[in-house]
Amino acid sequence: MSHHPTGKSLFLGSFIHSKSLDELEYLHDSAVCVNEHGVIVAIEKGCDLKKAEETLFPKLGWSAGDVTVKTAKPGQFFFPGFIDTHIHASQYPNAGIFGKTTLLDWLNTYTFPMESSLSVESKAKTVYTRCIQRTLSNGTTTASYYATISVPSTNLLADLCLEYGQRAFIGRCCMDTLSPDFYRDESPATALADTRATISHIASIDPSHSLVTPIITPRFAPSCSSELMHGLGALQKETNLPVQTHIAENPKEVALVKSLFPEHESYTHVYDNHGLLGPKTILAHAVHLSEVEVDLIKEREGKISHCPASNSAITSGTAKVRRLLNKGIEVGLGTDMSGGYSPSILEAVRQASLVSRHVAMGGEEEAKLSIEEVLYLGTKGGAKVVGLGDKIGGFGVGMEWDAQLIGLGSVDGDLGFGDEGPVDIFGWETWEERVAKWVFNGDDRNTQAVWVKGRLVHERKI
Repeated sequence: MSHHPTGKSLFLGSFIHSKSLDELEYLHDSAVCVNEHGVIVAIEKGCDLKKAEETLFPKLGWSAGDVTVKTAKPGQFFFPGFIDTHIHASQYPNAGIFGKTTLLDWLNTYTFPMESSLSVESKAKTVYTRCIQRTLSNGTTTASYYATISVPSTNLLADLCLEYGQRAFIGRCCMDTLSPDFYRDESPATALADTRATISHIASIDPSHSLVTPIITPRFAPSCSSELMHGLGALQKETNLPVQTHIAENPKEVALVKSLFPEHESYTHVYDNHGLLGPKTILAHAVHLSEVEVDLIKEREGKISHCPASNSAITSGTAKVRRLLNKGIEVGLGTDMSGGYSPSILEAVRQASLVSRHVAMGGEEEAKLSIEEVLYLGTKGGAKVVGLGDKIGGFGVGMEWDAQLIGLGSVDGDLGFGDEGPVDIFGWETWEERVAKWVFNGDDRNTQAVWVKGRLVHERKI
């Protein structure tokens, strides 16, 4: 395992993060101290470098000469790193390629051939490396990844996440039925053995799962036999590892599950009856759930990854996020690349807003999600979904420094274009308005720098 010492750091400027689902907290002219382990040890409002050196450092036993200082420029702000709760690293080359397909034909036309081709290590390394680099450059500090059925390819993804410093959950896809002959597990036994092999590999490179964690990954019920799902449920009980899968993404998929598992009351009951639905389960999509299913997910404390860009791109439907939130279910955002066309959670944030408006147009005015709410889903909500709500997703003493520095373009007198991205700030906007302009107009050009666990993992070169 490669270690990357970070040293002590002081961050100065404006800090914005979710205080609750519907409230952003703005900390201006503030200081955040991060120790050599990447943990926030002090937050002080109304604090500049001089005050930090005179008051904060002595309290912490720090010497100014040992501290790296990063000061946000006027108009810049620090924001928590984005958390992608559902992304297929193995599908990255297909981002934007989906034609007129819907879920089931999309899988056979584009997805399975691409994923199976990553059994070639050189190709897998190229794809995974660029996927990690691209998501980091978009501010994604944590990703819950689906890899492929290949153990070496899945292990390589774990190795690369550790090398590049991205916090990650790594899932080897399990699929022993209703999959192409060229891309499926030989049997439930081999699927379980291969899953254990990946779990062991990750334990060897990151024993404490400080950055990389294995996640049990039955692809979705239609591609898993009952025997395999029972085995994976038993494995979860044995290891207490998280689980990720898909649910109720597409109406035809829901009908398929009903035909394959007629003895179960619903799609959600299939997972529940196999021991795969619990507090550590991430269910992606959840577009077409009955009230009974929503109540069961709440009862089992399951989590949901909302993937608005994907649900629109491959015509899956409009998830009713407000209904889930009102039930008290934890919801985060996923890019679902490459069902989703973009590697950016910021894009998922704005699409979550727009999709909620489409739901509202159907007569549910309450469905609309605010700027504050969609940013919560992309950060603090996502942290809770992946089981790290006490560690990442916001700024607080004792939390880890997973953060991004956001810079917005200032319109100056000569009205020339710099390389500051597509967000134009004229100077009269309130901070709330600046954040709204970033949400709806921003992209990776606004992401100036990214840190994970205190380590600088991306810096934009201008």
